[in-house]
Parts: sequence; C-alpha cells; structure tokens
Amino acid sequence: SYTIEMGPTGPGWQESPQPFSCSIEDPTKQTKFKGIKTYISYRVTPSHTAHPVYRRYKHFDWLYNRLLHKFTVISVPHLPEKQATGRFEEDFIEKRKRRLVLWMNHMTSHPVLSQYEGFEHFLMCADDKQWKLGKRRAEKDEMVGAHFMLTLQIPNEHQDLQDVEERVDTFKAFAKKMDDSVLQLTHVASELVRKHLGGFRKEFQRLGNAFQSVSQAFMLDPPHSSDTFNNAISH
Repeated sequence: SYTIEMGPTGPGWQESPQPFSCSIEDPTKQTKFKGIKTYISYRVTPSHTAHPVYRRYKHFDWLYNRLLHKFTVISVPHLPEKQATGRFEEDFIEKRKRRLVLWMNHMTSHPVLSQYEGFEHFLMCADDKQWKLGKRRAEKDEMVGAHFMLTLQIPNEHQDLQDVEERVDTFKAFAKKMDDSVLQLTHVASELVRKHLGGFRKEFQRLGNAFQSVSQAFMLDPPHSSDTFNNAISH
C-alpha cells in the first residue's frame, strides 16, 4: 500500500521509509548465441544492498512500461530513445548512460515509484530463473490503472467537498497553462537551435576568426605577450 498524508501545503505522498540511491556504471558490449546477438549491459548497484546486477536497455524498457501500466496517476519520465544505428559508438553509449543515470535518480527519489515491487525486482534479482518468475508476477499484477486507488491509505481528516473541488479546478488550470507553456518553449528552443545550426553558426565562426586574429597580433610582440591570454582568445 501507498500512504497519502496531509502536509502544510495539502495532501502528498508519504516519504519512503528507506531512501536509497542507485549507480549505473561500466557499460560493456556483450554477445550471446555465439556472437549473433550483440548488446550493451550496465552494472546497476543499489546503495541499500551494494550488490550489483547487470541490465540491458530492454530491461529498463520493460520496467518503464510496467511503471506506466501500474501508475497511471503518476508522471513517469521517458527513457532515452532507442536507436537503430550507431548503438555501439562510444559517444552514444556514454550519452545513453548519463540519461539512464538521470532517469534512475528520479526513480529512486520518488516516494512511490521507488517502493514498487517490480522496481525492487529490477534492482535486486541476479538469477535468470528468478528474474523470469518476478517478471511474470509483475505483469500479472491486478492493482493497476484505477485499481491502483485501492492500494492507497488516505488521511483520516475530513475534507470539505467545496475546498477539494476548488483545488482540483486550480490544478486543472495550472496543468493546462504548464502544458501550453512547455509546448511554446519547446517550439521556440527548436527554432533557436535551427538558427544556430544555420546562419548563426557562420556568424559565430566569423567572430571566432576575428578573435584568433587578435591572438595572432599579440604573438607578434613576444616581450609583452601572454601565452595564457593568447590561448584563451584563440581557443
């Protein structure tokens, strides 16, 4: 069960009784079926057990979909996107690892998601046979969607119906405004990126060449030149 408690700003999830963190390290290329199948595995180590398990991206993807199915009332951030080509290039592997770390940090810090049995199974199960059993158990969980509400422990305090309705209306207005604002911000940022990759890029290159020319001018006066200053300008 998951507990909702009343705080100074209203109802909220009860904090996890056993907070923990989790590291994701050492992305390593692995093979199976005598080299026919190649994949990247990550060493995942929860702080409260200190016992590492090894997970592929498909395991993260399975957990993500379980979370979406189980917790329809909680926002679960996206995993880094899949990529068909260039999956084994160092730059892509490192970038994906960093994003998985951010995703994991959110999971472990969330008072509800961090206590999900499927998440615990993901973090702790090192045996293939037990993994499959736990996976099937999570997929057969009936307390999903609207049924998830039956697992909640709610405050005993009486709630005024009008006050609750006003809070809901306020949140609906906030959610719509936030959604519209984020869409606008995404559009403006995308346009700015496009401009920087186009015309702005050439202008910055011209500016860089001008600074480099100033650096070259200082180099013509050795007694008064500064290597540190010149390097900074010409960088």
